[in-house]
Amino acid sequence: MDAIKNAALILTLVAFSLVSSSGRTRPAEFDGAEDPSLFAQSAAEVLARDFSRSDISFLLMDARTGRLLAARWDDADKPIPMGSLLKPFTALAYGEQHDFRYPSHTCRGTPSGCWLPHGHGDVDLTAAIAGSCNSYFRMLSLDLTAAEVAPVAGRYGLDRPAPEASGPELAGLGTLWRTSPLRVAHAYLELIRQRQQPGVSQVLDGMALSAKQGTAAAVHRAFPSSGALAKTGTSVCTHSRQAPGDGFTVVLAPADDPRILLMVRVHGVPGSQAAKTAGQMLRRIED
Repeated sequence: MDAIKNAALILTLVAFSLVSSSGRTRPAEFDGAEDPSLFAQSAAEVLARDFSRSDISFLLMDARTGRLLAARWDDADKPIPMGSLLKPFTALAYGEQHDFRYPSHTCRGTPSGCWLPHGHGDVDLTAAIAGSCNSYFRMLSLDLTAAEVAPVAGRYGLDRPAPEASGPELAGLGTLWRTSPLRVAHAYLELIRQRQQPGVSQVLDGMALSAKQGTAAAVHRAFPSSGALAKTGTSVCTHSRQAPGDGFTVVLAPADDPRILLMVRVHGVPGSQAAKTAGQMLRRIED
């Protein structure tokens, strides 16, 4: 712990190189804060002290500059399955093929391939993002090909899906579209920058709804003082100590003009549980 705290005092401006296999928490400057060095030091120390469990990985970024403020994530530049964190980009790829006209859909739960047994009922894109509805995205991605998703992946800085990927694999429901946590974090920052582009507003509306009452509602419960945008995901476990799956959450706060991005992975739990951890982290940083 002393080594981590000492590292938290080193306030150098480093981006991707801040994340290393050591998994230690190290800060960078936060230009959006009144005192960048104080914010970076405080955030890094809080996360190192209060969230040192080995099952938690995280990236904390300045949403305006993309700089890394603190991190503990082994091999954060290594492509892995990212689950439903890829759904927003699937939606944009579909939109480009259909003039950004998104259909409604009736999710019937288990019979229609959703994670929610009783289903989400009638949903549009915004509700499907909020509830991370697998049934909706199975329908949306049914005729998509990797070649159609690749341009969107490239524009947002994501690794492209495997050429043989198709259908639900292109909505994060499998392992054929792998990309790195760092790339995903930067892709979500790019969503904010592209908020005026076709399709993006529906995605961001879904993320706002997710943080309030969807799969990421635990963010609002733990961190109610500021609105947030959030997306959860659950994917196959890539740890050496295998679990049924790993939960992911991306949070941008505040919602109307994000200043920070926090991405969290929690070993062995679904994305909704990772959202609880993310909310607790944000609350401790704010305190």
